[in-house]
Amino acid sequence: MGMIVGRDFNDWDDVRNLFPLATDRIDMSAMLITSHPKPVADAIARYRAAMDERPVEFLEENDERLTQAVRAAAGEYLGVEPSHIALTDSTTVGIGLVYAGFPFNEGDEVITTKEDYVVTHESLRLAAVRTGAIVRTISLYEEAATASSDEIVWTIMKSITPATKLIALTWVHSSTGMKMPIQQIAAALKDVNAKRDQADQILLGLDAVHGFGIENVSFAALGCDFFMAGCHKWLFGPRGTGVIAVSDRGLAKLRPVMHSFDDSEVVSAWITGKEKPEGRNNGLRLTPGGFKPFEHRWAMTEAFALHARMGRDSVASRTHQLASMLKETLTGTSGITVATPLATELSSGIVSFKVKGDAPRLTASRLRERGIIASVAPYATPWVRLTPSVRNSDDEIEQVRSAIAEIV
Repeated sequence: MGMIVGRDFNDWDDVRNLFPLATDRIDMSAMLITSHPKPVADAIARYRAAMDERPVEFLEENDERLTQAVRAAAGEYLGVEPSHIALTDSTTVGIGLVYAGFPFNEGDEVITTKEDYVVTHESLRLAAVRTGAIVRTISLYEEAATASSDEIVWTIMKSITPATKLIALTWVHSSTGMKMPIQQIAAALKDVNAKRDQADQILLGLDAVHGFGIENVSFAALGCDFFMAGCHKWLFGPRGTGVIAVSDRGLAKLRPVMHSFDDSEVVSAWITGKEKPEGRNNGLRLTPGGFKPFEHRWAMTEAFALHARMGRDSVASRTHQLASMLKETLTGTSGITVATPLATELSSGIVSFKVKGDAPRLTASRLRERGIIASVAPYATPWVRLTPSVRNSDDEIEQVRSAIAEIV
């Protein structure tokens, strides 16, 4: 199983034992929704019991402190100040808040790609309907498996026009498993922005959920301005939680689209009748208000702590190792087409493929009959997806390999 470069575990079996997953099947769908690991489940149960006993008092006495701890943990994980972190309940909500709050003027242009997911496309379309902005959707490559970083960066850069104000991308495509060269894109965009006035700078938005919890890269190193991700996938966080991280210039540009009770300044201004504190944006102000499943939000700290205990480099290398084992098997099997690039530089934990003569949903169903939980990407061109995580063992990978051999 191999040693973990972490503090509290001898091997990956110790990690697997934290998850109450059924043992009569193999879960290869980490990209969808997690099983709560024991530290997270215990925290949720602890907070829930306290809330059930004294709901009003416990909330009054603890919400601010515990929510600050969540922001601090998320900030430490991403390498940003907690004031740059907003809390949401999913990637979808984060993307919607950011693109709805981007101050487009009529005729401003946003570039996205055909390879992006419906959440990005629809959030941008709705923003364009409200503001008169123009959404341009470009194609990045003919096939993900044979694409190169240079090709992707060049394709995006050549699509920029004087009207471009935002580029909206995805870190790891949930269709093919392509991991975008975001750092190279951000570096090239920096060169473009160096020739523009401050008001015309192009910002970079990122659906980051399928890299978040796998790749050990800080927010600053990625180079994006908006980072939106749910915590209930690869991070193994509480279901119904998510984060937004925003750069300095992103905070200066973005506008809140709904009230946040986390921001006491706004509430105070409303009570006293004073002018609202505009122009001083932060993560508190961008966090949607309302009553939440607070026990889940507060337990987010345990998910970040678990990744620290496992060692983020170890999580990244182990996830890539398992995905590479699957890609090697699939690539070497006659009758199978693999969509995901073999290189770890252009892939992460998603492995997408097709079996010749099989509809993808039929392949997934045949795997399910053999106890393998796969999924199918909901795109115009569907792929079967196997998405291993550090919860999976080498033996489980071998069982998946055997099941694939049976259905080809």
